[in-house]
Amino acid sequence: MTVFEALIGQVSAVTELTRAARAAADVVAGRPVQAGAVTHAWLFTGPAGSGRSVAARALAAALQCDRAEQLMATGPSAAPGCGDCPACHSVKAGAHPDVRSVVPEGLSIGVGEMRAVVAMSARRPSMGRWQLVIIEDADRLTEGAANALLKAIEEPPERTIFLLCAPSTHPDDVIVTIRSRCRVVGLRIPPADAIAEVLIADGIDAVTAGWAAQASQGHVGRARRLARDGDARKRRAEVLAIPAQLTSLNACFEAADHLVQAAEAEARALTLDLDVSETDELRLALGAGGTGKGAAAAVRGSAGALKDLEKRQKSRATRLQRDALDRALVDLASFYRDVLLAQAGSPVLAAHPEVASDVSLVARSLDQAGALVRLEHVLACREAIELNVKPKIAVEALTAALRLP
Repeated sequence: MTVFEALIGQVSAVTELTRAARAAADVVAGRPVQAGAVTHAWLFTGPAGSGRSVAARALAAALQCDRAEQLMATGPSAAPGCGDCPACHSVKAGAHPDVRSVVPEGLSIGVGEMRAVVAMSARRPSMGRWQLVIIEDADRLTEGAANALLKAIEEPPERTIFLLCAPSTHPDDVIVTIRSRCRVVGLRIPPADAIAEVLIADGIDAVTAGWAAQASQGHVGRARRLARDGDARKRRAEVLAIPAQLTSLNACFEAADHLVQAAEAEARALTLDLDVSETDELRLALGAGGTGKGAAAAVRGSAGALKDLEKRQKSRATRLQRDALDRALVDLASFYRDVLLAQAGSPVLAAHPEVASDVSLVARSLDQAGALVRLEHVLACREAIELNVKPKIAVEALTAALRLP
């Protein structure tokens, strides 16, 4: 299985990346290539779940592939990225010494972190063929971090390639100066049947795979979560039951409390053990439990480091809470999509056929304008939370706006 087979339903993108991997192999081998064939900065765009980071990591693996020359010799259509050599395996596992991934644990990627990454990217490859930097969620770069990255992209080292991932090329996601220096690869939402095939290959039964692929609305990671995680299916069912229950103001506030508390609980479950282990490891590194001369002073001086760690952990928890809440809002948005489909008598498959009775109830209670307005309210709530509006306030306003007449 080649590394590009992980890209689901992205034929045009695979063709472009394959061509680039061949050109990069020619550069390493000292063969002539056309001007611009090898790009030192890439920007992968597309909706959530389209595979932006998957595409970036697939290209990284192809660029580092140990069997590049062997594959190139087999024919003009062959390309590096076998998926079986040690280099491909280590890149996919996130363990290659010349491939660095920047993944924001908190709300943003700061200038200090980006400067450190840029400094390391200036080194020559130690084991691989290229020095590669993958920046997931490049739309979370702070202004200072974006400027630090821009300087590196403007004058990149000879063997360094930057791979950025962002929802779009809009200036709100990626500043214009960075966008203009990147080669953009747009990814589309994978079709449901392609996602179902991947789930079946993972060992999921055909019925569950088909349901999860349709319910995920083109998000591969969410489809895998729904197919494998019973808790995820339970949370989804609870969210989808909300619209038909919003018959009073009290019900609206209760639904808002449930959504926010469920997101907080999910975030706590994901971070609790990690927070404890990180804190224990840092205390130990700073001399906690030590004896002898200087041990007490070292512990007293550790307060600042522990405070910084606590701040990062709090930021990570906030990010995870927002992500959990956003998944619930996506389900709500697709519920009202199903309502609009039912009102129009459309033959398009519903995203949530198992709640067809609730969809019919809401469709009868609203006209098409009312359903569309409620869909817009859900999307506006997603945007408000991303702009740092307190989740409880944003969700209470949303559920009040979704109240049935």
